[in-house]
Order: sequence, then C-alpha cells, then structure tokens
Amino acid sequence: MKILLIGEYSRLHNSLKEGLLTLGHDVKIAGFSDGFKDYPVDFKFKRFWFCGIKGKLKVLLYRLTGFNITSYFTYRQFFKNKHLFEGHDVVQLISENSFYCEPWLEKKMLRYLFNHNKRVYLLSCGDDYSSVNYYYNRPEEKSVIQPYFQGKVKKKYFLNVLKFRKPSYLRLHAFIAAQVRGIIASDLDYHLPLRDNKKYLGMIPNPVNTDLIAWRPLDVSGKICLFLGINRESYYKKGIDYFERALEELPTELRSKIEIIRTENRPYAEYITLYEDAHILLDQAFARDQGYNALEAMAKGKVVFTGADPLFMAHYQLSEPVAVNAVPDAEVIARELSLLLSEPERIARMGYEARSFIETHHHYINVAKQYITAWKR
Repeated sequence: MKILLIGEYSRLHNSLKEGLLTLGHDVKIAGFSDGFKDYPVDFKFKRFWFCGIKGKLKVLLYRLTGFNITSYFTYRQFFKNKHLFEGHDVVQLISENSFYCEPWLEKKMLRYLFNHNKRVYLLSCGDDYSSVNYYYNRPEEKSVIQPYFQGKVKKKYFLNVLKFRKPSYLRLHAFIAAQVRGIIASDLDYHLPLRDNKKYLGMIPNPVNTDLIAWRPLDVSGKICLFLGINRESYYKKGIDYFERALEELPTELRSKIEIIRTENRPYAEYITLYEDAHILLDQAFARDQGYNALEAMAKGKVVFTGADPLFMAHYQLSEPVAVNAVPDAEVIARELSLLLSEPERIARMGYEARSFIETHHHYINVAKQYITAWKR
C-alpha cells in the first residue's frame, strides 16, 4: 500500500514507518520535526514568523486582526506541494491539529486529504478534543490537565491544551470525526476517552524499533545513575517538579550511592544517547500508561518512573511490574526510589522485564501489522 503519515512529535510515526517498510509498503512522513527534538520527516514543513522579532509581530497582528500568519504560511506550503498529499491508499493524522494551523485553514488542508486519498484515519496520541474534554470534566483522574487545575500552569501558558475545548476546535473535531474511516489510540490515556466513539477501532500500542535500540543487562555493582531529561515546555505537564523535589528528599545515606544526570531541551538524536549509562529514568507523573520516551528507555533495559498504574497492569495481564508507577507526590517518589536503591538486584531484574515487555507488546513490525489490520477493517 501507499501510505502517508501526517505529523511527528515522539518518533511514533518513524517507528511505524520502519515497520511498514519492512512489510513491503511505500511510506512517507510529512510534518514538522517538533522543534529542538528534530525528528526526521520526508517532507518538512517550516514554521515562518514563529519566533524572534517576527514572532512578536505575528502575535501583535493576531491580536489586532485575528489572522495567524504562521498558519497561513503552513497552508501555502501544503498547497504548493499538494501533489505529495494525494493518491495514497491510507493517510493517518497524528492528531486533530496535525498542521498546527487555525481550524479554518486546517480544514482546507484536511478537505484536500479527504478528497484526494482513499482512506484517512486519525491517531489519538496527544492532546485532542476527546482526551482534553474527558479529563477536563474528570479533574480527579490522573492526567496532564491536573497541573492546570492545581494552579501550577497559568491559563495563557496552557492554551495549546485548552484550545481544543474552544468552539472552533470543537467544530474541527466534528469535521474530522465525520470524515475519517476510523480512530486509533496509542495507549490507555487516549483509549479511555474513546471507548464509546462509534468510529473507534481500538488501541494499538506504540511501535518501538528494538532493532535500533541496544539492550544490555544493568550493572548494579557500583553507583546507581539516575537520569532526568527536562523539556521546559512540558515541565509541569510531566510532573518534573515532583521528580526534582523527590531527589532532594532522598536520605543522606543514599546520596553517596547515586549519580544524577540532568539535561534540558536536547535534540532527540542526542537525548537518547545521554541516558545510555543510566539505571533509572524519571519520565512523567501524570500518565496511566507509558509515553514514547519511557518506552524507548524501557527498550534499553532501564527502570522507568512513568505511567504504569493498575489499569495498565490489568490490560497487559502483568503479575510483575515492568516500570514504576510514578504519582504526583514527591514523598512517594522518594520512597520508591529509596526502596529501589536499597535493592540493586531488583533494579537489574526490572530492567530485564522492561525490555522483554517492549519486545512482546511494542515490537515495531508486529505493531505495524496491527495497523494494517485496522486500516483494512
């Protein structure tokens, strides 16, 4: 099949592409490279008037007229290269706002995709109307919206999430929902809001290319290395503040037994090598399932503090943990870390179980086959 994947912000589509290519399909990715992360894509959209002086002028223009010039230039790039966006058997959108445009311009590009390709599908693997609205109305449930309810993130810095509840984005959601052949969720956090959706095809786990990710047993005979990779844009959404406080609360007697590596806003190709020698990776505290960073670290055999709650354990029928279920509580995280550091052999065992779990449930070729099955349904 000829397949076009729209959007990339976690390496999900790249890993899926690698699986599909192995199965003999013709696959291309079009989208942004997600800023400093710089993920590879076959057709790369550029974001004009996005930062610096032009970025400030764009904001002023938008406030005065409601016209988003960055969106307009993305729209121009799409239609200047429209031959790349037609004639596919399958097109998959990575979100309801794959082009990061204002809804009225997003619709124009989506309408072209719907009219010039056989089948279009939506992947729910990030913020969209379904997930944002679901968790907004359930503030007690663990989600990335909780930091906003806690007052840690001001509304103006959370608009990229809250925008999906605006009338214009609700109309965009309805437009996409009416046109796509089906919707797929990448993990349990996005599965829950879609359970009653008539076009929901089910959850397909994130694909991880284990052929590219080397695994080696964790050596716990010396100091234990903890890794904390910080993305400033999602600092509170990921619960990084809880991890930083937890590290400060570790007992004094354990501090001499550990090494802590902190990084900030690194490109993907560099980031994935920085925790090579780490034993434990601190990922996020507001999820119920693993995101992509956590999965790749687990594939390397690391012990990851991330989403791994009872719902996750039950879904995959796990009797032993393959990751540590991180919660937004610094004391609890510090206690879990202390227990692990006092039992190094448990760290080595969980690292092995993490790799086995990825090979069993997230292998990129097996996952690609699940996508093919869903698209043909």
